[in-house]
Amino acid sequence: MNKNEKWLEWAVELQALAQSGLYYGKDKFDIERYQRIREISAEMLSYKTEIPYEKVYDIFCTDTGYQTPKIDTRAAIFKDNKILLVHEANDTWSLPGGWVDVNLSVEENTIKEVKEEAGIDAVVKKIIAVQDREKHNLPIYAYKVCKIFSLCEATGGSFTENIETTGYDYFKLENLPKLAEEKNNEEQIKMCFECYKSEYWETLFD
Repeated sequence: MNKNEKWLEWAVELQALAQSGLYYGKDKFDIERYQRIREISAEMLSYKTEIPYEKVYDIFCTDTGYQTPKIDTRAAIFKDNKILLVHEANDTWSLPGGWVDVNLSVEENTIKEVKEEAGIDAVVKKIIAVQDREKHNLPIYAYKVCKIFSLCEATGGSFTENIETTGYDYFKLENLPKLAEEKNNEEQIKMCFECYKSEYWETLFD
């Protein structure tokens, strides 16, 4: 994070401290102070990003308990030395994936997202990497994200229309389309290729 983004780090830390204080605090006056700190963190984000305060607050300040990262799964499926990418509505491409639902495991969610976005039945073979999103992807979010990339194998299925994607295709590393870089960038796609071609792969993490 460079100096121009230091304000975001401060806002995120203020929000996390306020959230913990609201959950664990007992004194009513302390609760009021923590709530105000939380509001200030949202005001900072709204002011710097020009996103309406109400929207920032709804996204950034509605969680309860001790703040932990959100989990995002991404599936890498290969055929003929090409990787599967799904076509987003904004004309970019990404590995099938998304937020892990509260009632699903990482494996279950990975399989679900592949089915929903590509129509493909898949099995998870191994974990490629566990990444801190803000060390790899832009823009930096106001909350922490843990990204889990899995090498998967297609077992069947066919594409059906859905609200998130308009199709899918397989691509060579040297011929990638325009990527949804907030979800996955060229560095991450290359990492998936390296795992696919490796006989002995050790999970990467940071």
